[in-house]
Amino acid sequence: MAIAKNPVFHACTKHIEVQYHYVRELIEDEIVELEYCPTEDNCENIFTKALGKDQLLQHLHQLGVVTWPT
Repeated sequence: MAIAKNPVFHACTKHIEVQYHYVRELIEDEIVELEYCPTEDNCENIFTKALGKDQLLQHLHQLGVVTWPT
């Protein structure tokens, strides 16, 4: 996110693929806006971290995999 938001990093990032520069251009043109997502709300955690039952159920619900228990 820092690279995309701050072009000062550009000189140090010439090795980064074109797709990342494309995202930075979209941000500069105000077509896309990056927004912070706290770790506990990040759905991708279900694929990368060991979660407790409550967090697992919450992320499954956010992804539309299961219905929320009533």
